[in-house]
Formats: sequence, C-alpha cells, structure tokens
Amino acid sequence: METDIRFTHKTLVEQCKAGNSSSQFELYGLYVDAMYNVGIRFLGSKEEAEDIVQDSFVDAFKNLNNFKYDSSFGAWLKRIVINKSINRLKAKRIPVVPMDAHEYHLSDETPLETNPVDIKKVKLGIAKLPDGYRQIINLYLIEGYDHVEIGEILNISTSTSKSQYHRAKKKLLEIISEM
Repeated sequence: METDIRFTHKTLVEQCKAGNSSSQFELYGLYVDAMYNVGIRFLGSKEEAEDIVQDSFVDAFKNLNNFKYDSSFGAWLKRIVINKSINRLKAKRIPVVPMDAHEYHLSDETPLETNPVDIKKVKLGIAKLPDGYRQIINLYLIEGYDHVEIGEILNISTSTSKSQYHRAKKKLLEIISEM
C-alpha cells in the first residue's frame, strides 16, 4: 500500500509540474492539515500558522521543478514550513540565546518521561515556553531533528542547540510541575 501512496503522490507532483490545478488542489488537501500542525507548534498562533502554510504551498508550487524526489514531497514541504516559521520568529526578533559551549557538559539524554495522562500537560507546557525554547523542543522532540540538523536550521552551533534544548527541557519540567 505504501508503494501505491508514493506512486500516487509522485503522479500528483508530476501533474502539478505540468500545471494541473486540480492536482495542486488534491496535493494541498493531502498535506494542509499536517503542515498547519507544524506551523501552529512553532508559531503558537492560528492566524500566523495559516499564513505560513499558505505561503509555503505557494512557494512549493512555484518551485516544484526543483523538487527531485530526494525525499518525499511531504518532507520537502515540511522543511519549507519549518524554515518559514523560523524566519517569521526571527523577524519578530525572538533570539535563540547562544551559550558558551563549555557551560554545560551534557551526558546522555534522559527522556522526558510521560504517561498518557501527562501528554496533555506536556502539550500545555510546551505552549507556555518562550518562543526560542519552544522552537528547540519542537524541532528535537516533535519533529525528530538531531542537534546537528537543528544547528543548520537555526544557524547555531550543535553545542548551542544541545544547551538550549537542555535549558528548554528544564524549563518545561518546571512548568509541568507547577500545573
């Protein structure tokens, strides 16, 4: 079944490249909700997330000839949404505070332990984080990027990503414990 989905998505992408507007609409329908969820996690605002998603689809459709199937269309589009969300936050001048690489010596990560009852608290806690911390948490925990990739996305060092994540996780645990 997965092969059928990839084939269908590739067919849709190729039809979009040929200018088929109904294929664009269908591709949009397949990904809009997932991309909106990515945008809302980063921006925390329904209106901004909607704007970012629309801009991302416009850019994706304009640049579809540059899409070479190195990844899935969804992964390519998600990267566009994440980059646009980060750029929006940067435009609002919400900095990721660089830290001295030696200030924290991080050992193996201890996972944020939750049970199904706590998931709601974690989501509420993430929403209460300052934007810079929320970015790191979303990229690492939710989107699954590693610290090298986060560093590339945010234009920071890997050690800054790790230390920011450590601080964000500590702040998240404080917020959750106060709930």
